[in-house]
Amino acid sequence: MQKQKIIAQGAEAIISLKGNQIIKDRTKKSYRIPVLDENLRKKRTKSEAKILEKVSKLVNVPKVIETKDNKIIMEPIEGKKLSDYLDNLENKNQIAEQIGQEIAKLHDSDIIHGDLTTSNMIYVEEDSKNKTDINNSKTAYATQNKLKNRLSDYQNKISDKNFKIYFIDFGLGFHSKRIEDKAVDLHLIRQALEAKHFLYWKSLFEHIIKGYNSKDKDKILKQLEKVESRGRYKKH
Repeated sequence: MQKQKIIAQGAEAIISLKGNQIIKDRTKKSYRIPVLDENLRKKRTKSEAKILEKVSKLVNVPKVIETKDNKIIMEPIEGKKLSDYLDNLENKNQIAEQIGQEIAKLHDSDIIHGDLTTSNMIYVEEDSKNKTDINNSKTAYATQNKLKNRLSDYQNKISDKNFKIYFIDFGLGFHSKRIEDKAVDLHLIRQALEAKHFLYWKSLFEHIIKGYNSKDKDKILKQLEKVESRGRYKKH
């Protein structure tokens, strides 16, 4: 019989690994009436599973295998929690720009993550076969053009193919067309960067915004300024 190993525990759920499956189990809350607690956990589990299904057509997320009662059973992702590695990665700004592009896809489909942090992102490097293909492409390109500067441009263009970013934990996710909600989502990732990656957060956030090519980008960034100004006001 396969053992179930707890790999993460949050306020709302326990994440376990059993065999080749990830299980997210929403925990009971003793301060709630038992019947209401059960119904609420089932409702939130079902809602998260639906969001994951929709989001899977937009960005990289864990594949849902099954949903039952208060549990979401998913395929595991072979990668690293981005919060633990981002500061030491040479391509951190490129990763940030990719994150911005992915957030824009969510927002343009009126999906709010609700807890955008690098702890809720998995960094996956491509396998050696793909890297070999890229290196072969570099060589072919250099041979054809014999121009170092053009090779450099080409390397910059293809370097973003060396990794993927997976978004996880949509437990606080919801649907919204409101510019305010999308601005708050960006504000959350900004706060998370400042807290966890304080040496690089400004550059990282600038690159997230650079990649954030939402159709409503101007409106959302304008609202973001208002959201951040409210935060500064509360501090004083």
